[in-house]
Amino acid sequence: MQYSQTKNVLNQLVADLSQLSMVIHQTHWYMRGPNFLKLHPLMDDYMSEINNQLDVVSERLITLDGTPYSTLQELVDHTHIDDEKGDFSRSISERLQTLVDDYRYLATLYQEGIEITEKEKDFGTQDIFIGFKTAIEKNIWMLQAELNQAPQIDD
Repeated sequence: MQYSQTKNVLNQLVADLSQLSMVIHQTHWYMRGPNFLKLHPLMDDYMSEINNQLDVVSERLITLDGTPYSTLQELVDHTHIDDEKGDFSRSISERLQTLVDDYRYLATLYQEGIEITEKEKDFGTQDIFIGFKTAIEKNIWMLQAELNQAPQIDD
């Protein structure tokens, strides 16, 4: 099967990007406290970015003759991003730390995809992975700065 490992990573991203979109939604909905007025609209931007990545990844998978997960059950069964019931008990800092952790996982998955596409010589998908990993790393830097921490991208 051509690009079989690439297709696997793409489908993993379908599940994880879908779940991350919900995590960002939850952060958006259950946010209270300092910097709310600045951070609440930022979550809209993050959701748009993740949803765009999801669309590009899914369409690339279809282009490679793959079949993206497309049911809630498939997404739940395959995501590696945790979920939790939403409430107002968590601080903005705690919510942002969750986003940092999830973005770090996503950056790692994009890196795995970069390495796999190198082996499978799928440079079109590799280009997508490189661009999205770079964007995710920028979000990590910005969230870490809001949390008064260094980006720690190489960790």
